[in-house]
Amino acid sequence: MKITSAKFVKGILGTDRILEDDKPQVAFIGRSNVGKSSVINSLTNQKGLAKTSSFPGRTTEINLFLINGSLYLVDLPGYGFAKTSLKQQEQIQGMIHWYLFRSEHNQKKVVIIIDANIGPSDIDLEIINDLSLRAKNVIVVANKIDKIKKSAYHAQMKKIQDLLPGYKIIPYSAEKKLGVKELADEILN
Repeated sequence: MKITSAKFVKGILGTDRILEDDKPQVAFIGRSNVGKSSVINSLTNQKGLAKTSSFPGRTTEINLFLINGSLYLVDLPGYGFAKTSLKQQEQIQGMIHWYLFRSEHNQKKVVIIIDANIGPSDIDLEIINDLSLRAKNVIVVANKIDKIKKSAYHAQMKKIQDLLPGYKIIPYSAEKKLGVKELADEILN
């Protein structure tokens, strides 16, 4: 399947009527600066759809994008390090936790983006475990595979799979547009 249209609908900070729409929701989450916005832009083939920045913590709202007129791609703020106040970081973490674990909204899938070169961090593993405990359908995107030396690629991907047994891992490069079709198939099916 293919993404033929994508448009930004709105950014929200909590409960909103748009989340009560019957359209399925696919949440995207990842550490600050892992390339989440770049993945969204490459996936939708729209350069400026999600705002990218070298500034960690740029996304501070839950951003909703309508994909093919039939589902919402829900871009959650990044977790971990952000160049914001401690109070704002706590508010963002609370918003993420509310949307994924306490709200009435059941995500069709949750796409967690990790840095392929580094592998899953402790906080990535903690969030994946929390999602698993709540029976969420998780897809792991190992972004920035273009940054891995070719000689180390297979060993690094095996290491990631060994740390995340039973999870679908999609090797991805937003820069080189590798993994786009596979991720689109996963979220659209």
